[in-house]
Amino acid sequence: MATLKAQHDRTGLDGLDVAAHPARDAAHFRRILAARRHLAAAEQELHDAVRAARAAGDSWTIIGAALDTTRQAAQQRFGEGSR
Repeated sequence: MATLKAQHDRTGLDGLDVAAHPARDAAHFRRILAARRHLAAAEQELHDAVRAARAAGDSWTIIGAALDTTRQAAQQRFGEGSR
């Protein structure tokens, strides 16, 4: 017989007082969650793109220009040990 593990609700929905807001739709809440997922995916893609550029031999100056920042700022954000 399989047992199910209860997962902790990280969304905060368990703590909402539905009696105080019975007619509220969670559409905005879901939109915020979706936007956070997209932001995390875009951040990962950016890190992957910078890592690939460095592996291909691009300088921090070039990467900084692509990011519209200085080479020092790019290296601090994406350099060794940044993730």
